[in-house]
Amino acid sequence: MGRLFGTDGVRGVANADLTAEMALGLSVAAAHVLAEAGTFEGHKPVAVVGRDPRASGEFLEAAVVAGLASAGVDVLTVGVLPTPAVAYLTGALGADLGVMLSASHNAMPDNGIKFFARGGHKLADELEHRIEAVYEEHRTGAPWDRPTGAGVGRVTAYGEGFDRYVEHLTGVLPHRLDGLKVVLDEAHGAAARVSPEAFTRAGAEVVTIGAEPDGLNINDGCGSTHLDKLRAAVVEHGADLGIAHDGDADRCLAVDHEGTEVDGDQILAVLALAMRERGALRSDTVVATVMSNLGFKLAMEREGIAVVSTAVGDRYVLEEMKEHGYALGGEQSGHVIILDHATTGDGTLTGLMLAARVAQTGRSLKDLASVMERLPQVLINVPDVDRSRVGTSAELSTAVAEAERELGTTGRVLLRPSGTEPLVRVMVEAADLEQARSVASRLADVVKSALG
Repeated sequence: MGRLFGTDGVRGVANADLTAEMALGLSVAAAHVLAEAGTFEGHKPVAVVGRDPRASGEFLEAAVVAGLASAGVDVLTVGVLPTPAVAYLTGALGADLGVMLSASHNAMPDNGIKFFARGGHKLADELEHRIEAVYEEHRTGAPWDRPTGAGVGRVTAYGEGFDRYVEHLTGVLPHRLDGLKVVLDEAHGAAARVSPEAFTRAGAEVVTIGAEPDGLNINDGCGSTHLDKLRAAVVEHGADLGIAHDGDADRCLAVDHEGTEVDGDQILAVLALAMRERGALRSDTVVATVMSNLGFKLAMEREGIAVVSTAVGDRYVLEEMKEHGYALGGEQSGHVIILDHATTGDGTLTGLMLAARVAQTGRSLKDLASVMERLPQVLINVPDVDRSRVGTSAELSTAVAEAERELGTTGRVLLRPSGTEPLVRVMVEAADLEQARSVASRLADVVKSALG
C-alpha cells in the first residue's frame, strides 16, 4: 500500500480513492493509536469533528463519527466550520483529538481527512505512520478490540462552536475595523458564515461574494485560487480591500483598493512590521519557505527582521516556529500562522489582522504592501527526469553556479524535485523578468540533458 498521508492529511477523489470504509477505518485506527500512546489514559476520550460544505463531506463525516464512537470515543460534531476552527475548538474544549473533512483548495470531487492532536496541533509524522500501519493491518482481516455497552462513544452536536470561534477571532484583534469596507470571497466554502460574521462584529462594512455553498460549488471559479471576481468586486464597490479564502479557509490572499493582488509574502511582510511594532514578533524573526520571493527577504533584511527558511509546506513552517518559539510564519500561497492565536494557518484571522493594520495606520493596503517589491519569478516544471539526482549532478551544479554568478545579489535559483511526480521545478528570480525567463529556460534545458 502506498503512503496515505501527505503533507496535509489524506486526500483523494471522494467515494473512489477516499471511501466511507477508509474514513471509518482510519478513524478507528487513529483512536487505537492514540490510546496506545497514552493520550486517553484515565478518562473517556473526546473528539471534535467538522467539515467543509462538500456534498461528500456528509457521508464521510458520518463514517468518521461512526468509527470514533465505535472505538469508544465521545464525539462533538461542529458541522461546517473552517479547518482552523476545528483546530481551535479541539484545544479550547480540551478534546483529545480533532478531525476535519476537507480537501482545502482542491476541486469539489476531492475530499480529505485531517487529524489534530490534543491542543489542536497537527499529528506528528510517527503517529500518522502508525495510524496507516494499524489501518492496513485491520483492513486485511485482523479483528478490532471493540468496546460494548457503556464503553461505546456518544455523539453530541456542539452548536456553540460557531460563536465560540468567532468570539476568539474578534477577541484577539489589536484594533477594530470601523470605517473600513471589505469584500470577502468565501470560495463557497467553510468560512461562508464565519468570516462575514467576524468582520462585521469587528466593525467593518462587509460585501460578500462566493458565500452561498450548495455542496457542489466550492472553489468553483472563486476564492484564493481565482481572484478575478474579487478584484472586480473591490473596484465596483469602492472597497478598501478584499480578502479571499480557500475551501477550508486556512489560507488568505488579498487585493488592494485598486484590485491588485497582495500575496502571502506581502501579507507576511505587513504583519511582521505590525507585530514588531507592538512587541509581538518574538526574536524579530519571521519563518517562510524557500519559495518565498527574494523581494520579501530583501525587505525584511532592510527592516532589521530575520527570515528563517524551511522546506515548502505549512507543516514545516509550523515545526520551525514551535521548535524555536517564533510567532509568525507562512507561505506565498497565503498560509499564514500567527502562533499566539492559532495552531495552524487561519485565513479569517489573517484577513482580520491585515484589515486591522489598515484601520490602525490609516494607510491603504497598497501603501502597506509596498514595503516589499516582488521580484519577477519564473517557474518551469521539467517532466520525465530523474529527480533523485538533482543534488548529485556535476553538470547541473556547474550550470546553477554560473546562473547565480550572473544574477548576483538581486536574484536567485532554486531547483526542487517534486515530492509526488517525476519532475524537477526550476525557479529563477531576477530584477528583470526577461533575465529571469532566460536563465530559467537555460537551466531547464540543462536539467533535461543532465537528468533525462
